[in-house]
Amino acid sequence: MNQLNQIDFGTPERISETRVSIEIDGVEVTVAVGTSVMRAAAEAGVNVPKLCATDSLEAFGSCRLCLVEIEGRRGYPASCTTPCEPGMKVRTQTPKLAELRKGVMELYISDHPLDCLTCPTNGNCELQDMAGVVGLREVRYGYEGKNHLDLKKDESNPYFTYDASKCIVCNRCVRACEETQGTFALTIDGRGFDSRVSAGQNQPFMESECVSCGACVDACPTATLTEKTVIMMGQAEHSKITTCAYCGVGCSFKAEMKGNEVVRMVPNKDGHANHGHSCVKGRFAWGYATHKDRMLKPMIRKNITDPWNEVSWDEALAYAASEFRRIQAKFGKDSIGGITSSRCTNEETYLVQKLVRAAFGNNNVDTCARVCHSPTGFGLKQTLGESAGTQTFDSVMKSDVIMVIGANPTAAHPVFASQMKRRLRQGAKLIVIDPRTTELVKSPHIQADYHLKLRPGTNVAVITALAHVIISESLFDAEFVAERCDTQSFSDWKEFVLHADNSPEAVEAITGVSAADLRGAARLFAAGNNGAIYYGLGVTEHSQGSTMVMGIANLAMATGNVGREGVGVNPLRGQNNVQGSCDMGSFPHELPGYRHISDTTVRTQFEEAWQCILDPEPGLRIPNMFEAAIDGSFMGLYCEGEDIAQSDPNTQHVTAALSAMECIVVQDLFLNETAKYAHVFLPGSSFLEKDGTFTNAERRISRVRKVMPAKAGKSDWEVTVALSNALGYPMRYKHPSEIMDEIAALTPTFHGVSYKKIDELGSIQWPCNDAAPNGTPTMHIGEFVRGKGKFINTQFFATSEKITRKFPLILTTGRILSQYNVGAQTRRTENVQWHSEDVLEIHPHDAEDRGIKENNWVGIESRAGQTVLRAIITDRVQPGVVYTTFHFPESGANVITTDNSDWATNCPEYKVTAVQVMPVAQPSEWQKNYSRFNEEQLGLLNADANADDSSKKLSVVNN
Repeated sequence: MNQLNQIDFGTPERISETRVSIEIDGVEVTVAVGTSVMRAAAEAGVNVPKLCATDSLEAFGSCRLCLVEIEGRRGYPASCTTPCEPGMKVRTQTPKLAELRKGVMELYISDHPLDCLTCPTNGNCELQDMAGVVGLREVRYGYEGKNHLDLKKDESNPYFTYDASKCIVCNRCVRACEETQGTFALTIDGRGFDSRVSAGQNQPFMESECVSCGACVDACPTATLTEKTVIMMGQAEHSKITTCAYCGVGCSFKAEMKGNEVVRMVPNKDGHANHGHSCVKGRFAWGYATHKDRMLKPMIRKNITDPWNEVSWDEALAYAASEFRRIQAKFGKDSIGGITSSRCTNEETYLVQKLVRAAFGNNNVDTCARVCHSPTGFGLKQTLGESAGTQTFDSVMKSDVIMVIGANPTAAHPVFASQMKRRLRQGAKLIVIDPRTTELVKSPHIQADYHLKLRPGTNVAVITALAHVIISESLFDAEFVAERCDTQSFSDWKEFVLHADNSPEAVEAITGVSAADLRGAARLFAAGNNGAIYYGLGVTEHSQGSTMVMGIANLAMATGNVGREGVGVNPLRGQNNVQGSCDMGSFPHELPGYRHISDTTVRTQFEEAWQCILDPEPGLRIPNMFEAAIDGSFMGLYCEGEDIAQSDPNTQHVTAALSAMECIVVQDLFLNETAKYAHVFLPGSSFLEKDGTFTNAERRISRVRKVMPAKAGKSDWEVTVALSNALGYPMRYKHPSEIMDEIAALTPTFHGVSYKKIDELGSIQWPCNDAAPNGTPTMHIGEFVRGKGKFINTQFFATSEKITRKFPLILTTGRILSQYNVGAQTRRTENVQWHSEDVLEIHPHDAEDRGIKENNWVGIESRAGQTVLRAIITDRVQPGVVYTTFHFPESGANVITTDNSDWATNCPEYKVTAVQVMPVAQPSEWQKNYSRFNEEQLGLLNADANADDSSKKLSVVNN
């Protein structure tokens, strides 16, 4: 855990560098001022008994086991809450202390059930351990107390059970919920022997505000809160450290195992991104890896109307290779391409783009990062010189003002959100720029100082208006600009933002945000010593996404908020390896390390290493592939770990393109929406079945370690290698570490990266090279990567997706905490108990105008298509705006999104779609066709003569 967040058995403040010396059991120890006696004892090699104290929570001093004697002081103070003082002489083991501790343990045990032998935490219970430490062998008081044996266990949560009879009221779970998670869902109810932990207002856990992060379970020293997998399987035998495969936070976990089976995932306290915290997805929703829907056999078919046939790996790979070569012979070298995935490792992504360039012979490679954060890469490269965020997550703990734009961290990046909320509770100011009222705007113990509730599509007008205030009122950091930035570009930008059209008063009617709020927010941000900006897809998924990213960088540079801790420009990446998929050269114009394919020197370096000739011309982006497929010139696609039929906009256009192709090879865990249009299906492997690395939103490269054999016989990297060999381009890697060695040799920002170094350091933030051998936590210290920071004018242009009388509402989209992306993983876990369908949020005024009641089915129609969802009436959205998620394929959220995209990168404009919403009584035509197509595919799957489990196949299609 880093020093900033290190909790010294209860001390949340940063420990002073001043040192004091004390004596513990006759041994002198020197520690920092503010260190507790308990921590000092631990540093001296003395472990003081404890129950309520942990190394991740504030000191509480309730259990009274950690009592010590201090010379010259009366009584027996708790060592966890007593700070060290110069010259202090402490004794931790005396006859009197032993007597007191044994008495305390007698009281605990007398009120505890006598089922230690059958307790699920047997062998891993702190209460048992402490009874042994204090030498307790019998209890004088009997066991009449037997705490709350009349209470039933709370089994409502699908992942853990709450047994109040085993609660020792240590408060650790309550404090974890408050301090670590920041949800404040737990309290202590009752008094004396009747006191116990209560969720909400004496509610079952599932009905309370609990977000199932698992912090309470992790903190519990007994079997009061226990994972159901531990109850079912028993204690684990061994563990391996790996990295979560959900969002871009990149949490480190210990996969606790019995043989090849996961018992539980425990957040790693030494994890540099999460420091022992987790969310419901990473902690509990890993069951998809062994779900019955997993497709474990390769399959082929000539047409998508033919039955699937299970074949061997060699047959499937040979067929795919022969089809790709046939298509190239018929339609030309550029008629096939590949798509990499942000769910896959760096090594796997690197291999796919290499296969396309070296084996296919073109640059037709793209990635799902196209549809989320490609404007980040473009905008930050132009202004700061590097296509990535500037800080560590821990940096937020030094921020004075935090600006969150178009992001909902509590839903999409919950572990980082908990850290951010901790800083906000300490007094940092908060500005939220979002068309919707997110949890950060108002939640327990925090409230945004400003919520700029803008109209979707007006981001650029807002950011430029903020800049107008900062410049016109001389709130900018003139010294920073003069020293660090290109002065000519600043002068031009200054003249631009000062134009009257960019004033808060001028844009008020456009944005829907009052001029007073715009001015107040600008002044607040500029006044903070350390101002940090965090943004998400609500910035990038717009027609001016790249412009907005540049506007954010302009604001950070103008206020001097780049190049140190507590500040910076911080994109919150949506999937686990969005950053890595971009770093690895997944775009058609860039080789690994963001170097253009037309650069002869760079291209020559790769040609020599890969022993092939590379095409100097950029290839096709995903939207271009679709257009070329419909035109009849792009006929083959290798798609690894990406479901473009569900995730890309204008679904009917996407499926028309997929239907036109002659060979689609899908490599995935499940028969997803794209696989229904495939001709070859290659089983994928989950993160638990592979070795490699992920790169999170803070550029942190972390190891992914195989904890179980690949269920289908091959890890994903092995499949790509085998396909390349079948195509006639040899790849001879024996382990992913060799792939990383090649990446490091060819990519300047990765020159110092190796598995050995990652294992030594725990993780590495690139750039890692001779100039920064242990990585770079904070970017742009002293100077920008590009030299001088460049200001770029951000002229606001309204999106062409406009509301009309026919389409008077604006639809915007986002995510929810319990589900992830297209839901392929989380829909196959118990997370569906929180969110079992996508719904449409609509403001009460708009609902009343249309006669819509709560939970009514409503039709949503746009220029692209129609779908039907259930309506939820809420003032979280503003009048004129509706909102939905996209986690369930049958919802058809992307049936109604359009082809509009960012001007620079083709990132789709998911956040602005003009729609009409009306009550309906039946599904949309698209949904009817979707159901029919599913039934047809079901029949083709079950027609496989080798299929041995038709019920499984049925489940696959219905999911």
